[in-house]
Parts: sequence; structure tokens; C-alpha cells
Amino acid sequence: MGKKLEIITPELEDFIQKQKLFFVATAACEGTVNISPKGMDSLRILGPNRVMWLKVTGSGNETAAHLLENDRITIMFCAFEGKPLILRLYGTARAIYQRDAEWAEYITLFPNLEGARQLFDVKVDVVQMSCGMAVPLMDYNRDRDELRNWAKKKGDEGIKEYWQQKNVKSFDGLETGIFG
Repeated sequence: MGKKLEIITPELEDFIQKQKLFFVATAACEGTVNISPKGMDSLRILGPNRVMWLKVTGSGNETAAHLLENDRITIMFCAFEGKPLILRLYGTARAIYQRDAEWAEYITLFPNLEGARQLFDVKVDVVQMSCGMAVPLMDYNRDRDELRNWAKKKGDEGIKEYWQQKNVKSFDGLETGIFG
């Protein structure tokens, strides 16, 4: 049976900071539900009810499109080593783009990741823990370099061209807001 909390406690903050992988789920009012794995040291805890994650360029832009229509979001962490735990953060989110004044303030919280596309500011309403006893134990090997190398090779202008080709609309044809 899961346990619900109203905040991210210091113990849970410590757990989150140690995770190399987390999952983000969003959905528009209709169409597909999207769940994506995230990594690359791209999540920061800004308070007991607020997290932010840096989204780098990828093949889709589902989260941004979904949040324009329906701001609900779930972020999930799983303990793949040590004590079993599944931790979910339920809340609402909004995208911050490079064109937004807030970008300069928050981007400094993250490592310089080529292809940085959006920041997602998440207001956490419910923190839920469950046992995680069925999650396998796995050893972390290393981060992958392929996405960073791809983005570096494309350069800033190449990334923007890619956004125009692949990130303007979602899988379901929804606008993503990437160009305002």
C-alpha cells in the first residue's frame, strides 16, 4: 500500500538526488499518454513542493505539447539498488524556453548540456511512495554520450533546424510552442 505525503522530505530529496534515471508522464485531454525516461543530471529540487528539469532536444516534444493543453504531470523514480522504493511526484508544470526571461536565472542550475530545449517547472501537489519490491536490482554503468555528441555536431543552428523539422508538433499533431 502506498504512502502519500504533501512534501518532498529531506530523506526523499536525498533519494532523488542519487537517481541516474527518472520517468516523466503527461497527457493531453485526448490522444496518447506519453511516458519518457530522463537522465543526464537534468533534475533539480527547488523546494519541498517544486522541482525543475532540463529537457534536451529529442525526437519528440510531447511534454511541451501536452502541458499547453493539460498541465498535469507525474515524475517517477525507482530504486534500482539498495532498499526498494518507487517514488512519484504528482503535480502541474509549465515550460520555460530560452526566449523567456526566467531561462537565464534557472539554466545556471544545470550542467551545460548541448541541445538544451526547455526547462519544466513542476509544482508538486502529492508525493507518493510505494514498495518497489518487484523492481529489479541493476547496476549503473555510465551515462551515454550519443545524444550530447549528436547535438554538439549539429551546433546551435542545426539544432534549431531539427526543432523546426521534428519538434513543432507532437505525435498527435498538437502544437508544442517551441517557437512561441
